[in-house]
Amino acid sequence: MHPEKHFIPLNLAILVVSDTRTEADDVSGRTLAELATLAGHSIVAKKIVPDNIYHIRAAVANWLIDGAVNVIISTGGTGVTGRDGTPEAVLPLLDKVLEGFGETFRMLSYQDIKTSTIQSRAVAGVANGIYVFCLPGSAGACRTAWDSLIKEQLDHRTRPCNLVQLMPRLKER
Repeated sequence: MHPEKHFIPLNLAILVVSDTRTEADDVSGRTLAELATLAGHSIVAKKIVPDNIYHIRAAVANWLIDGAVNVIISTGGTGVTGRDGTPEAVLPLLDKVLEGFGETFRMLSYQDIKTSTIQSRAVAGVANGIYVFCLPGSAGACRTAWDSLIKEQLDHRTRPCNLVQLMPRLKER
């Protein structure tokens, strides 16, 4: 960390993918919003959509062209059941996939949930200059991803490198 540098707050959108959750009982989305806000970021949008690839893709695509969003984090729909479709919805929208995110997330999750981590299809990437993270639907998985991976990468003071410092160059051709 470089504490002499000023923190740069980012605008985050949170997408909750669930056929059963509502604002009243959504723990995972609320957890992500609280963690991001505590870190100094702003939540500029939050939405709950059913686990349907077209609803998911539409919500993410709208935020990708919104202009006010720097980072999209989804929670839910990354498992292996027939209804889990977040990766299928989001991957076609990504310009680049951050392969190391899913690999590292599963490595970290193994410490808590052991071999059950193979059921996670967490992914991340960049689309239209915006970072997109797709996390499992449990609050514990969201906390692990935020605390162990995302939080530091969304802080430009993190060294040796971080995702924020690359933001001005994401749309280079």
